[in-house]
Amino acid sequence: MNEIYLDYNASAPCDPRVADAVAKAMTDGLGNASSAHRFGRRQAAAVSEAREHVARLVGGPPSGVVFTAGATEANNLALSGFATPSPTPQRDAAPTLVVSAVEHASVSRTAEALADTGRCNSRTAPVTLGGFVDVDALAGLLEATGHHVLVSIMAANSETGVLNPVEEIAQIVHRAGGMFHCDATQMVGRRPFDMAALGCDLVSLSGHKICGPTGVGALVGTREALAALRPTLWGGGHERGLRSGSLNVAGIVGLGVAAEIATLEQSREAERVGALRDQFVRALIDDLPAVDQNGDTERRLPNTANLRFVGTDADAVLVNMDPVAASAGSACSTGAIEPSPVLTAMGLSREAAFESVRFSLGRFTTAGEIADAVRTVVTAVRYVRLMTTEAA
Repeated sequence: MNEIYLDYNASAPCDPRVADAVAKAMTDGLGNASSAHRFGRRQAAAVSEAREHVARLVGGPPSGVVFTAGATEANNLALSGFATPSPTPQRDAAPTLVVSAVEHASVSRTAEALADTGRCNSRTAPVTLGGFVDVDALAGLLEATGHHVLVSIMAANSETGVLNPVEEIAQIVHRAGGMFHCDATQMVGRRPFDMAALGCDLVSLSGHKICGPTGVGALVGTREALAALRPTLWGGGHERGLRSGSLNVAGIVGLGVAAEIATLEQSREAERVGALRDQFVRALIDDLPAVDQNGDTERRLPNTANLRFVGTDADAVLVNMDPVAASAGSACSTGAIEPSPVLTAMGLSREAAFESVRFSLGRFTTAGEIADAVRTVVTAVRYVRLMTTEAA
């Protein structure tokens, strides 16, 4: 059987149209985008076009796009930049960072590190059993927090696909006088996202989640939000002074093309991929006993299903599923001996978390691949259950 890739939430395959644009930018492009001569101006024009496409994808201002090496760096810039304020009489106390219990490690660990070094106070907002942020609990946290607050909550969870009520969260944050950062890495390109309409002050995204190149992303912010940040990299003052370093023009061009394609095709793609995801889940539930879906299935990304195969070890299932690729959690936590903190924060037991597999589909997933994947997964689960029973 051919290899079948159902791990798009970890990294999506690069679209050939994007790869062609990157190759052209690498071979035809010459010069530093910050240079004043004609070669530099051509590079700067290519960057400006990409900036427009990225801004359009997230509903933000082109002037607010700060290119980074990916969403991890964008998240770090948002949190660390906020926790490193300029010394003013109004900012003499450590700021507060509020994150949810199911954030990506680039948010949760950054908040922990900043708190450990005394640069901020860190608070965690709980989530419901469905996996989305408990907005009442968040409001209560903010009431007790005071001023100088940044709230960082993702739009869609990478492991469960569950969507957060972003607009409601933004309203709660702004009523409390805080600033709202949203990690939209998994959302953009899969569902419509408009940061201005939703009320987001800062938004992170990454190229390789939208069939673009790995190693490039962006932090997009309003003028006021970006003005509240301080750089975490020092140098020539590129990207509004927030991210020094010569621009990765080829990667940025690729991100721009990927953003343009996602803007034009996301609605059609979401409908097609959502139908395949539902077909896949129904077939597994029909063919196997004791299969549970983790997270609120009424509010999730169209491409994602997090399934618990009761009585099986997820890692054993993944090994026996080869050549079908899926994940037991976030790719950034692969190899951890602890269960998924996302699933346990939702109330799942350690045992249930260790029995859960994430499947994520995407642009190049076909109906034939789904049919083949169902047969392979069913065979793998049955085998692992049999071996587990015989070993007991």
